[in-house]
Amino acid sequence: MVAIIDATGLVLGRMATHIAKRLIEGEEIEIVNCEKAIVTGTEKRVKANYMFKRDVGTHRKGPFFPRIPHMMVKRTIRGMIPYQKPSGREAYKRLKCHLGVPREFAGKEFETITIAENRTVQHMTLENLARDLGANL
Repeated sequence: MVAIIDATGLVLGRMATHIAKRLIEGEEIEIVNCEKAIVTGTEKRVKANYMFKRDVGTHRKGPFFPRIPHMMVKRTIRGMIPYQKPSGREAYKRLKCHLGVPREFAGKEFETITIAENRTVQHMTLENLARDLGANL
């Protein structure tokens, strides 16, 4: 059974920890509306943090950080599982992230993660962050 999670209004880090744990336990997870997930903090600080991550290393050797929202979510979750081990790679293969809601999920019930809901005033959606980083959406 595949769990379908709606990321609308969920804090990225809190959502990612919850999903990483479920992936390690063997569950298959698909995340929809990744562009509507949020990162808490002032807009200036959030942009600065992501710009710093993208500037580390070189364009040939990495580390490579994505600019597209669904890949940002996937990369964040990857950092929370033992990706270098075979069990972590298998867990990572069970994760799929989508921009918006794909046709095959139209009309289905989506899960939400209550502990990951936003309770702060200052935040930025991944869609806005991606546009500021130069993504073509």
